[in-house]
Amino acid sequence: SVAEGPFITGENTDTSSDLMLAQMLQMEFDREYDAQLRREEKKINGDSKVSISFENYRKVHPYDSDSSEDEVDWQDTRHDPYRADKPTTTPRKGFIGKGKDITTKHDEVVCGRKNTARMENFAPEFQVGDGIGMDLKLSNQVFNALKQHAYSEERRSARLHEKKEHSTAEKAVDPKTRLLLYKMVNAGMLETITGCISTGKESVVFHAYGGKSATEDKVIPPECAIKVFKTTLNEFKNRDKYIKDDYRFKDRFSKLNPRKIIRMWAEKEMHNLTRMQNAGIPCPRVVILKKHVLVMSFIGQDQVPAPKLKDVTLSSEDMKKAYYQILNMMQQLYKECNLVHADLSEYNMLWHDGKVWLIDVSQSVEPTHPHGLELLFRDCRNVSQFFQKGGVAEALNERELFNAVSGLNITPENEVDFQAEIEALEKMNEDHVQNHGKKLSMFSSDGDPPIYDE
Repeated sequence: SVAEGPFITGENTDTSSDLMLAQMLQMEFDREYDAQLRREEKKINGDSKVSISFENYRKVHPYDSDSSEDEVDWQDTRHDPYRADKPTTTPRKGFIGKGKDITTKHDEVVCGRKNTARMENFAPEFQVGDGIGMDLKLSNQVFNALKQHAYSEERRSARLHEKKEHSTAEKAVDPKTRLLLYKMVNAGMLETITGCISTGKESVVFHAYGGKSATEDKVIPPECAIKVFKTTLNEFKNRDKYIKDDYRFKDRFSKLNPRKIIRMWAEKEMHNLTRMQNAGIPCPRVVILKKHVLVMSFIGQDQVPAPKLKDVTLSSEDMKKAYYQILNMMQQLYKECNLVHADLSEYNMLWHDGKVWLIDVSQSVEPTHPHGLELLFRDCRNVSQFFQKGGVAEALNERELFNAVSGLNITPENEVDFQAEIEALEKMNEDHVQNHGKKLSMFSSDGDPPIYDE
């Protein structure tokens, strides 16, 4: 298209230099670009009291252009009416001015502006808004409240980050645990991890398909259960008695490092399961232990775990069969494995292939534990009540079951005297440990468990 007028005007303009022509063309292009920016500013701002400016994106600045004054808005000036005045510093003498115009460092306006400027020192996570860009005056009371809130938010954010990085929650694992699982899969020990099958107060259990073992003597089952002990320590605060009084872990116990307690908890379950497996008690077979991750054989089939005894409906014949199996397992556990389950109930017994399987033995202790007999009596009460409610007429009561499992002959008929005699036996054994440094056999029958020296 033909322009309406000469593109370049001027009597003394030199048009023989290509460089000069290029510079003039570039200047004209920059002015058109700036005009487009001004039109966009006007369209976006409209009649708003708060406006935005594209001044930093302009090509031709006021001192380079011959634009008229009406094309330069207040953004091009040095004074910005919305910019906060810098807080004036107070001299060493503590005041400025004379007479009625004297201003001290405690002046309300001066302190307010200083408090506003101090908000820049808050943590980056604490959003202070646009107040710093305005002439705000925060009183000491308001500033101190904001400062305390910013400090609390910083601490809370740090705690949440720590919990996320170093804990396992419901159906989730922390990065360190995830790395352990990845290493097992990459090493070929596990083929794949399918998902979560159970959650509890202390652990999360995942299902996985077994892979190939690096050694020939170790066979990995086709299906595995991965028990990840939770590293959130809330549930372990009241359960340290199961470890600190166990002679196997007594020297290693330390409340100062609770994460070690969780690893010891997993190690304890591994040792207890190994004892039970050697005695022929139906239980998961240990595959490997890595820190707080225990890999065991899976009790179930095709990713479907075996049901708990509380969830399965058995016939009267199977119920009676299950009772005698549990009675036999409790006696084996006590006499051959030298263990007390300490949390035996219908929640920790599975029904699979027509027999009962015991799980969750991380809290199991030896009978010579300071509370071993009390825990055994609690197990007997849970088992007796469950099978009596299930209609097993042959089920013994808790006192008879306790004597049948332990081989003791505690005679009191009422429960209070029965428990008092149990506590007396435990106290006798504990006093002997403190005086002689080894466990005392205070049982008189031939069915006593083996006693180990500490």
